[in-house]
Amino acid sequence: MKFTKINRNYYGYFFIAPFIIAFLVFGLYPLYNTLSLSLTDYTLMTRKGEYIGLQNFTVLFADQLFLKAIGNTWLIWLLNFIPQIGVALLLSAWFTNNRLKIKGVGIWRAIFYLPNLLIPVVIAALFNSFFSFYGPINQFMVRFGYQAEAVHYLQNVEITRAVVIFIQWWMWFGQTIIIVMAGMTSIPVHLYEAAMVDGASAAQMFRRITLPLLKPILIFIFVTSLVGGMQMFDIPYLLTDGRGAPSNSIMTNNILMYMKFASSRGHIGAASAVAVLTFIMTTICALGIFFVLRDKDDTVTNKPKRSWFKKSETK
Repeated sequence: MKFTKINRNYYGYFFIAPFIIAFLVFGLYPLYNTLSLSLTDYTLMTRKGEYIGLQNFTVLFADQLFLKAIGNTWLIWLLNFIPQIGVALLLSAWFTNNRLKIKGVGIWRAIFYLPNLLIPVVIAALFNSFFSFYGPINQFMVRFGYQAEAVHYLQNVEITRAVVIFIQWWMWFGQTIIIVMAGMTSIPVHLYEAAMVDGASAAQMFRRITLPLLKPILIFIFVTSLVGGMQMFDIPYLLTDGRGAPSNSIMTNNILMYMKFASSRGHIGAASAVAVLTFIMTTICALGIFFVLRDKDDTVTNKPKRSWFKKSETK
C-alpha cells in the first residue's frame, strides 16, 4: 500500500495548526458564546435562558452605574497612560543618547521593570496598608504636624482614584521603557549622522526621525495598553477590598461585569452584555489608533516629499 507524500508547500499549515486550534477553542468560541449569552436572560439559577434580544443592552445604557464605570475606566487609563508613554519616551531618549553616555543603563532598566514582576494582589495589599487609617502615611503626616489627626484616605474620591492611577503607571511604565528603547536602538545610526550634518537639532531629530520610525512600536504600545486598560480589574477591586471605593469612583467595566455575575441571581446575560460593549468599544478605538498612526504614502496623493531638515547655511 502506497502513501502519497504530502506536498512540502503544506508543511507550514502543520506548524500553525496548534495556534489556530487553540485560538478557535479558547478565543473565538468564548467570544461567540459571550455574544450569544448577552442576548438572553440566562442566570446561574436557571438551566436555560430565553432570548430577549437587546434588552440587556437597553437596561445597561439606562443604568447610571454603567455609564460611570465607562467614564472611570477611560479616565484612569488615560491619566496613567499619558505620563507613562511620556516618561518612557523621555527616559529612552536619554538612555540611548550617545552624547549623554549614561552609566548603568541596564541597572536602571531592571529597577524600573521590577514593579511589573510583582503580583497585583501584593501591590494592592501594600498600598491598602500604606493608606489605611493606622498606616505609615497617616503616622508620618500626624507625627510631623502636616495634619491634625488620621484620615481615611481610601474613603476620599480624589485620593483613591489618584492612588489607582499611580499604581497603574508605576507597574507598567518600566515595560514601556524597555519596548521603546528596543525600537530606538533599531533605528539606523547613519540617519542621525546625516541629520547632524544637515544642522538638525536634537529636538528636530527626535521629531523627524525617532517618532516616525517608532510608529510600529507605538501602535503596539497603544493597542496593548488600551486592551489592558479596558480590562482593568485587580488593582481597583483589591485596593478597597471589593467595595468599589467612595461613590464608585474607581468602578471599572470589569468590576461592574463581575458584580453583575456575582450578584444574588448571577445574571450572566447582563455580565456578558458589559463584556460585549467593552469589546466593541476597545475594537473601535484600536482601529482608530491604526488609522491615525498608519503610514501615509506620499506617492498616492502625488505630493512632493518635503525635506526633513533645513540645510545648514554655508559661510
